[in-house]
Amino acid sequence: MEIRCALPQDFWELLHCLKMRSKYAVLLVFVVGLVIIEKENNFISRVSDKLKQSPQVLVEANGTEASPAPAENGSLASLRELDAAFSRLRSHLHNVTLQLVGEGDPRPRRHVLLMATTRTGSSFVGEFFNQQGSIFYLFEPLWHIERTVTFEPGGANAVGSALVYRDVLKQLLLCDLYILESFILPAPEGHLTPFMFRRGSSRSLCEEPVCTPSAKKVFEKYHCKNRRCGPLNITLAAEACRLKQHVALKTVRIRQLEFLQPLVEDPRLDVRIIQLVRDPRAVLASRMVAFSGKYETWKKWASEGEAPLREEEVQRLRGNCESIRLSAELGLRRPGWLRGRYMLVRYEDVARAPLQKAEEMYRFAGLPLTPQVEEWISKNTQAPRDGNGVYSTRKNSSEQFEKWRFSIPFKLAQVVQDACAPAMRLFGYKLASSPAALANRSFSLLEEAQPSWVT
Repeated sequence: MEIRCALPQDFWELLHCLKMRSKYAVLLVFVVGLVIIEKENNFISRVSDKLKQSPQVLVEANGTEASPAPAENGSLASLRELDAAFSRLRSHLHNVTLQLVGEGDPRPRRHVLLMATTRTGSSFVGEFFNQQGSIFYLFEPLWHIERTVTFEPGGANAVGSALVYRDVLKQLLLCDLYILESFILPAPEGHLTPFMFRRGSSRSLCEEPVCTPSAKKVFEKYHCKNRRCGPLNITLAAEACRLKQHVALKTVRIRQLEFLQPLVEDPRLDVRIIQLVRDPRAVLASRMVAFSGKYETWKKWASEGEAPLREEEVQRLRGNCESIRLSAELGLRRPGWLRGRYMLVRYEDVARAPLQKAEEMYRFAGLPLTPQVEEWISKNTQAPRDGNGVYSTRKNSSEQFEKWRFSIPFKLAQVVQDACAPAMRLFGYKLASSPAALANRSFSLLEEAQPSWVT
């Protein structure tokens, strides 16, 4: 009888012990997972350090073009397999993390990424988010990374560069602005820098408390527009980012949507990706004006026709269009990790109805459209005819978006149509069959936008 009475007690103690061990096992798995993720971050940092080279000559804003999609080889495949393995690990840890941190703030913190290419109207559309007071907005922070990391077309190096971009984006969306100190040239001292690219294009970096008193004999290369501020204090900027309810970031240096999957799946982030596209004929016409030196060959061929257009130039154009198309097709296929988090927007639709498209983008992002944003849109889409500079965000938008039709030679439009036909068909851009059709404003080159572009 004594033995029979002891058995149940031992049994319950054993169960209690196993239960406690299971709790510690879950905690141990979570801690190990965090260590592995940290090792991935260190791996990416080492990649960025190896890729760093001597600083290149600074050029005008947004002056970089995409290289064709990287070629498939053994190194590239290995990096992609490694990246996929880390993505699966994050997915497995997602539920455990949510259980430990709880439901979080009842006001969801959104992270908006405006993904575009140069001369697609991204600066203009980015202002839709810059003008919202509860959003911490950054304008092209990846510009600094591009100036300090070597980008060679194709191969593992191109993939490694994309991973560095992604890792920096993740830290910025988490308000870790210190990540930029490794790339700003010259290097910040005491977390202070007067060289933050286009600081004046971010209201959050030009308002108190980030706007500190100006310092004598300190030249602010990219100064604030409406007030004098001292060198950017990165610590104050990071604190301001954490105090804002949402974060938005604009970049023209991310082409491969597939590399952003770990950002979307990160339980600390609630990412919404807006991919902005524009008629490639209009993009080329705009780049030939904004980046005149880089397009000298195109201009000579279009105006004189003496020197043949080099095949490498056409291939670069085709590669740009294909990378944009492939990313858009991935988003429109609605893979599980991207469902409800991707939106495709044409610049032409924004230009024709800016307030309507702003409302749609805000609704997609789950953000409130404030009167300040509406007021800015009203003021900056009714600009005087002489106020449309190359880099201006003030546009007679309903008149500007087809202005390129009267400045680009038809044979130039034909080259773009041949190189970018698949992308143009996907985005609803009609081909012009003759010079008369190109210059005929009554002939629309734009099909109606598709509701399915919002996923």
